[in-house]
Amino acid sequence: MQIFHRPVLLNECLDLLAPEAEHQLMVDGTLGEGGHSEAFLRRFKTLSIIGVDADSKIQSVAKERLKPFGERIHFITNWSDVFFSTYVFEQKPSIILLDLGISIFHYEAAERGFSFLADEPLDMRLSNGLKTSASDIVNKLAEKDLADVIFKYGEEHFSRRIAHSIVEQRKVTPITSSKQLADIIFSAVPSKYRYGRLHPATRTFQAIRIAVNGELDRLPALLELAFATLEDGGKLGVISFHSLEDRIVKHYFRELSKKPIENNDGKSFAQKTNVPIVEKETRFLGTLVTKKGVKPSETEVAENAPSRSAKLRVIRKNG
Repeated sequence: MQIFHRPVLLNECLDLLAPEAEHQLMVDGTLGEGGHSEAFLRRFKTLSIIGVDADSKIQSVAKERLKPFGERIHFITNWSDVFFSTYVFEQKPSIILLDLGISIFHYEAAERGFSFLADEPLDMRLSNGLKTSASDIVNKLAEKDLADVIFKYGEEHFSRRIAHSIVEQRKVTPITSSKQLADIIFSAVPSKYRYGRLHPATRTFQAIRIAVNGELDRLPALLELAFATLEDGGKLGVISFHSLEDRIVKHYFRELSKKPIENNDGKSFAQKTNVPIVEKETRFLGTLVTKKGVKPSETEVAENAPSRSAKLRVIRKNG
């Protein structure tokens, strides 16, 4: 078994999401190769985990890695938002972790065109159940729509130039490999942009992957469902890797921390108890455990470059 991915912000997750009682349940909603789950199971001896991932291939790696923990780990193959909306819990989870990043496994071993450094079929689907592939998007979208995808999901300033070059090339031959697409992007951008800190194809590949898997479209519902699933007093932690994800998480957590708890009759806690509504007596749906996104240390970034853009946010559910 070869492990490709190194879990980011691991110590911070272990500290901020530590169980506060014996025999609690955690949901690792983006299991990947199981790095975070392995660390939690090793440190917290009575903790049980449900590991969820849409990709059966990467989950098979996690199953082998986590085999020593026996019945303390249970595996579900599904998208996390679908899991939270359909799974019947015998015990509500006290901890939920969502790592929104793409595992190095997908770049190094999935052979689905995630990496612009490889020459692989242009697929990028995290689940075989998805109908639209990266090749479909690149070869079938109208030029304006393709430029919009690249700009919206990749925040790529040269989106129109890149989309135009893609459309011109596909008139000659279909674009079917990751290398083919990366070469088109490299040639499309200005020469000064080709040798910067990021490879010029980075943002476009990110945008197409997000579009293929509906990552940002799924995120708001995923956050709501996960938070609703938590037991009172439970904690939800989310690791994001780019500003689009982090913005959604930050705004949702802030909304929860400012929204008063309401009873079934629609009255706030203060109204229900006939207490004057003042800020110090108002109870909100969530309490921010992290006021700002927690970033990796300089040491972690030096040892694990993909962690450089990661941010961890944690919120506690109030009952």
